[in-house]
Amino acid sequence: MLEFDRITFDPEVMGGRACIRGMRVTVSLLVNLVASGMTSEEIVQDYPYLEPDDIRQALRYAAWLTQETIHPSEAASA
Repeated sequence: MLEFDRITFDPEVMGGRACIRGMRVTVSLLVNLVASGMTSEEIVQDYPYLEPDDIRQALRYAAWLTQETIHPSEAASA
């Protein structure tokens, strides 16, 4: 696994969802903002307690989660 030192999980914060540095800012929020067309600069302007590295790491974490691995089953090879 890659090192994700800015991604935290705490059952007491946002129900344990992946957050940025223990704050109530989820990885999914940042991914959605970027997907909606916001730049990192715009996000940091709207959320001044975030850093550009927070956004980059959230995107790297989301990309890591979506890596596909194909495991052929016996039924598929029969």
